[in-house]
Amino acid sequence: MNGDPLQAAAHVVQQALTPVFFLSAIAALLNVFASRLGRIADQADALAASVKSEGRDDRLRRLRLRSRALDTAVVMSALAGALTCSAVLVLFLGEVRGEGAAQLLYLLFGAGIVLTMGALLAFVVEMLLAAVGVRFTVSESVDEG
Repeated sequence: MNGDPLQAAAHVVQQALTPVFFLSAIAALLNVFASRLGRIADQADALAASVKSEGRDDRLRRLRLRSRALDTAVVMSALAGALTCSAVLVLFLGEVRGEGAAQLLYLLFGAGIVLTMGALLAFVVEMLLAAVGVRFTVSESVDEG
Protein backbone atom coordinates (compact mmCIF):
# COMPACT_ATOMS: atom_id res chain seq x y z
CA MET A 1 0.00 0.00 0.00
CA ASN A 2 1.38 3.34 -1.04
CA GLY A 3 0.83 6.56 0.89
CA ASP A 4 -1.59 6.99 3.72
CA PRO A 5 -3.23 3.67 4.72
CA LEU A 6 -6.49 5.45 5.52
CA GLN A 7 -6.63 7.00 2.04
CA ALA A 8 -5.83 3.65 0.45
CA ALA A 9 -8.61 1.98 2.46
CA ALA A 10 -11.07 4.75 1.52
CA HIS A 11 -10.17 4.27 -2.15
CA VAL A 12 -10.85 0.51 -1.93
CA VAL A 13 -14.20 1.14 -0.27
CA GLN A 14 -15.10 3.60 -3.05
CA GLN A 15 -14.19 0.99 -5.66
CA ALA A 16 -16.36 -1.57 -3.88
CA LEU A 17 -19.46 0.62 -4.19
CA THR A 18 -20.13 -0.29 -7.83
CA PRO A 19 -20.41 -4.02 -7.12
CA VAL A 20 -22.54 -3.26 -4.06
CA PHE A 21 -25.00 -1.27 -6.17
CA PHE A 22 -25.00 -4.18 -8.62
CA LEU A 23 -25.80 -6.48 -5.69
CA SER A 24 -28.77 -4.27 -4.77
CA ALA A 25 -30.10 -4.61 -8.30
CA ILE A 26 -29.67 -8.39 -8.16
CA ALA A 27 -31.56 -8.48 -4.86
CA ALA A 28 -34.41 -6.49 -6.43
CA LEU A 29 -34.51 -8.97 -9.33
CA LEU A 30 -34.64 -11.89 -6.91
CA ASN A 31 -37.58 -10.26 -5.15
CA VAL A 32 -39.46 -9.93 -8.45
CA PHE A 33 -38.64 -13.54 -9.37
CA ALA A 34 -39.82 -14.81 -5.98
CA SER A 35 -43.11 -12.91 -6.29
CA ARG A 36 -43.76 -14.34 -9.72
CA LEU A 37 -42.88 -17.85 -8.56
CA GLY A 38 -45.39 -17.45 -5.74
CA ARG A 39 -48.10 -16.45 -8.19
CA ILE A 40 -47.30 -19.44 -10.41
CA ALA A 41 -47.45 -21.76 -7.40
CA ASP A 42 -50.84 -20.34 -6.40
CA GLN A 43 -52.20 -20.82 -9.91
CA ALA A 44 -50.83 -24.37 -10.11
CA ASP A 45 -52.36 -25.25 -6.74
CA ALA A 46 -55.75 -23.89 -7.80
CA LEU A 47 -55.64 -25.76 -11.10
CA ALA A 48 -54.47 -29.01 -9.51
CA ALA A 49 -57.28 -28.86 -6.94
CA SER A 50 -59.95 -28.12 -9.55
CA VAL A 51 -62.06 -30.75 -11.19
CA LYS A 52 -60.51 -31.97 -14.43
CA SER A 53 -61.54 -29.48 -17.05
CA GLU A 54 -60.66 -28.98 -20.65
CA GLY A 55 -57.35 -27.18 -21.04
CA ARG A 56 -56.32 -27.73 -17.41
CA ASP A 57 -53.39 -29.98 -18.30
CA ASP A 58 -52.19 -27.50 -20.92
CA ARG A 59 -52.28 -24.68 -18.36
CA LEU A 60 -50.40 -26.79 -15.82
CA ARG A 61 -47.78 -27.60 -18.45
CA ARG A 62 -47.35 -23.88 -19.23
CA LEU A 63 -47.07 -23.09 -15.52
CA ARG A 64 -44.35 -25.73 -15.22
CA LEU A 65 -42.43 -24.13 -18.11
CA ARG A 66 -42.78 -20.71 -16.50
CA SER A 67 -41.58 -22.00 -13.16
CA ARG A 68 -38.55 -23.60 -14.82
CA ALA A 69 -37.67 -20.33 -16.54
CA LEU A 70 -37.93 -18.52 -13.21
CA ASP A 71 -35.90 -21.25 -11.48
CA THR A 72 -33.16 -20.57 -14.02
CA ALA A 73 -33.42 -16.82 -13.42
CA VAL A 74 -33.25 -17.26 -9.64
CA VAL A 75 -30.24 -19.59 -9.75
CA MET A 76 -28.35 -17.36 -12.18
CA SER A 77 -29.13 -14.24 -10.13
CA ALA A 78 -28.06 -15.91 -6.90
CA LEU A 79 -24.80 -17.05 -8.53
CA ALA A 80 -24.29 -13.54 -9.91
CA GLY A 81 -24.75 -12.16 -6.41
CA ALA A 82 -22.29 -14.66 -4.97
CA LEU A 83 -19.72 -13.83 -7.66
CA THR A 84 -20.22 -10.13 -7.09
CA CYS A 85 -19.65 -10.61 -3.36
CA SER A 86 -16.55 -12.62 -4.23
CA ALA A 87 -15.36 -9.78 -6.46
CA VAL A 88 -15.73 -7.33 -3.58
CA LEU A 89 -13.86 -9.72 -1.30
CA VAL A 90 -11.05 -10.10 -3.84
CA LEU A 91 -10.91 -6.32 -4.12
CA PHE A 92 -10.33 -6.02 -0.39
CA LEU A 93 -7.97 -8.99 -0.17
CA GLY A 94 -6.03 -7.77 -3.20
CA GLU A 95 -5.42 -4.48 -1.45
CA VAL A 96 -4.22 -6.26 1.67
CA ARG A 97 -2.10 -8.91 -0.07
CA GLY A 98 -0.78 -6.82 -2.95
CA GLU A 99 -0.72 -7.48 -6.69
CA GLY A 100 -2.14 -10.45 -8.57
CA ALA A 101 -5.79 -10.16 -7.64
CA ALA A 102 -6.82 -7.95 -10.58
CA GLN A 103 -7.35 -10.81 -13.02
CA LEU A 104 -9.50 -12.73 -10.54
CA LEU A 105 -11.47 -9.56 -9.81
CA TYR A 106 -12.23 -9.05 -13.51
CA LEU A 107 -13.22 -12.70 -13.88
CA LEU A 108 -15.56 -12.74 -10.90
CA PHE A 109 -17.28 -9.44 -11.64
CA GLY A 110 -17.54 -10.24 -15.36
CA ALA A 111 -19.05 -13.65 -14.60
CA GLY A 112 -21.54 -11.96 -12.29
CA ILE A 113 -22.60 -9.63 -15.07
CA VAL A 114 -22.92 -12.51 -17.57
CA LEU A 115 -25.06 -14.50 -15.11
CA THR A 116 -27.27 -11.48 -14.48
CA MET A 117 -27.75 -11.13 -18.23
CA GLY A 118 -28.72 -14.81 -18.37
CA ALA A 119 -31.15 -14.34 -15.48
CA LEU A 120 -32.77 -11.43 -17.30
CA LEU A 121 -33.05 -13.57 -20.44
CA ALA A 122 -34.72 -16.38 -18.44
CA PHE A 123 -37.08 -13.77 -16.97
CA VAL A 124 -37.98 -12.57 -20.47
CA VAL A 125 -38.75 -16.19 -21.43
CA GLU A 126 -41.02 -16.53 -18.39
CA MET A 127 -42.77 -13.26 -19.21
CA LEU A 128 -43.38 -14.40 -22.78
CA LEU A 129 -44.73 -17.73 -21.54
CA ALA A 130 -47.05 -15.84 -19.20
CA ALA A 131 -48.25 -13.66 -22.07
CA VAL A 132 -48.96 -16.72 -24.21
CA GLY A 133 -50.90 -18.22 -21.29
CA VAL A 134 -52.98 -15.08 -20.89
CA ARG A 135 -53.79 -15.01 -24.60
CA PHE A 136 -54.71 -18.72 -24.48
CA THR A 137 -57.04 -18.16 -21.51
CA VAL A 138 -58.66 -15.17 -23.20
CA SER A 139 -59.20 -17.05 -26.45
CA GLU A 140 -60.72 -19.99 -24.51
CA SER A 141 -63.11 -17.62 -22.75
CA VAL A 142 -64.08 -15.93 -26.01
CA ASP A 143 -64.64 -19.31 -27.69
CA GLU A 144 -66.91 -20.46 -24.84
CA GLY A 145 -68.93 -17.24 -24.87
